[in-house]
Amino acid sequence: MKNLENFAKSEMLAHIYGPNEILLNLALAFILGMLISSLYKTTHKGLSYSQSFMLTIIFVSVIVSMVIMTIGNNLARAFALVGALSIIRFRTVIKDTKDTAYIFMGLAVGMAAGTSSYFLAIVGTLFFFVVSLVLHKTNYGAFYKSEFILTFRRTSESQKALHSEVINKYSRNSSLLHVESLGENQATKLTYDITMNKNNDPQDFSQEIASLEGVSEVMLVASNSDLDY
Repeated sequence: MKNLENFAKSEMLAHIYGPNEILLNLALAFILGMLISSLYKTTHKGLSYSQSFMLTIIFVSVIVSMVIMTIGNNLARAFALVGALSIIRFRTVIKDTKDTAYIFMGLAVGMAAGTSSYFLAIVGTLFFFVVSLVLHKTNYGAFYKSEFILTFRRTSESQKALHSEVINKYSRNSSLLHVESLGENQATKLTYDITMNKNNDPQDFSQEIASLEGVSEVMLVASNSDLDY
């Protein structure tokens, strides 16, 4: 029994955190890490979504909190920990640069929770949550292009006036990029660079082109936003 008391006293002298504070810090880091990861899932765009990245955000928050409590106010322990962590090499490539912000947020939450800065951890997470949702809802920074590549097959030269009329109706300007003779009943494959009017619907445009007599294989390629693969 005496040995157990001596062990408890030595632990209290070695660390500046009590058992209750340690549990509270780790629990707060875990809860805020869950909140950040759910925010990442809600606001993520593109095809680079990864479940393991969501788990990583939570793990980073909890681990950093534990690391900060381990260091405490001991400078020698901090240098020893830096040397130990320098052995670890992270070779995973982050496809989306925005994901880096979530990693840093997980680090910040873990550090705030680990130093018992509860107000900073909670308010900082909520502020980050609001900023992320605002940027997501407003689609801030999105780059919209009104340019389209139109390709279709025309079976006769006499139908040129028909499709030209439709192109002029829907586009602000257009230019012929490529003409390919298919050698089948004077069939020709045409490729246009189209700058659409903002008030016109690309789907209506492609359908009207496709409905013209002698026009087939209509394809309209657009670039509305950047996607991550």
